[in-house]
Amino acid sequence: MLEIAIMIEGQDGLTWPRWQKIAAALEDLGFAGLYRSDHFTNDAPPDKESLELWVSLTWLASHTRRIEFGPLVSPVSFRHPALTARMAAAVDDLSGGRLTLGLGAGWQVREHDLFGFELLEMKPRFDRFEEGLEVITRLLKSASPVTFDGDYFRLHGAALLPRPQRPGGPRLLIGGNGEKRTLPLVVKYADEWNGVFLPPAEFTRLNARLDGLLQTAGRAPGSVKRSLMTGVRFARSRKALDAQLSAHHNTFEELRQRGIIVGIGGEVKEQLLELEKAGVQRVMLQWSEMDDLKGLSALAKVLV
Repeated sequence: MLEIAIMIEGQDGLTWPRWQKIAAALEDLGFAGLYRSDHFTNDAPPDKESLELWVSLTWLASHTRRIEFGPLVSPVSFRHPALTARMAAAVDDLSGGRLTLGLGAGWQVREHDLFGFELLEMKPRFDRFEEGLEVITRLLKSASPVTFDGDYFRLHGAALLPRPQRPGGPRLLIGGNGEKRTLPLVVKYADEWNGVFLPPAEFTRLNARLDGLLQTAGRAPGSVKRSLMTGVRFARSRKALDAQLSAHHNTFEELRQRGIIVGIGGEVKEQLLELEKAGVQRVMLQWSEMDDLKGLSALAKVLV
């Protein structure tokens, strides 16, 4: 059965009151999880409130009991991977094993420029990402001290203590649609692949491509969970949906071509069924109206 989770763009006005209310609502409404982006700010002005990722996830770990959670995704360009591994292991332990550690190479130019982080050109960016994955994986999985001498990161007999309560630490998710670097990195390191804004036909194609890569590498296709982060435009009536689309200058057909879920009631369920048939096991629906808890409740009545 397709699992339904919610995803929040943390850089788009996320404050403590909003985060706390959303978490409590999702815990009560039966959604499978709550995920958020890891950005300092938006890729264009105006800048808005943005709770720091790991601080917000630490609160979530200790103030919820059921929902799974994690970053979609955390760039290795912001934090040394050793620090990420230490925080992830601690937050996963605090939550009783509910964290999925979503990682990415980074992409947004503006936030890197504003806060003094080096994004790099595409090839070295993904080279650095692979080194970061190697560092994080070794620290989480190795009970012995780790030495690693890379071009971007170095460890010299580093030990992650205390050891993660979950053997090997939290599940590792890699997000992205790239076939040349992203999918091979999923095969090498990840427990979950998270596609981004893909219509069913394209997800089906990339899903089959990932199956082939896994088999070639000697991994069972079932060893990697398949998820999708995509947008949702949902309303309780046709009139309300039309008003929402008009306010955002969108049409139903345009959004569907971009892989976004749009509709009322059964229309949303039908589109999610298409994704399930395409191989999606968990969908993270990007909820842009953070204060619309009534809308979340109405969506839960339809889907959960």
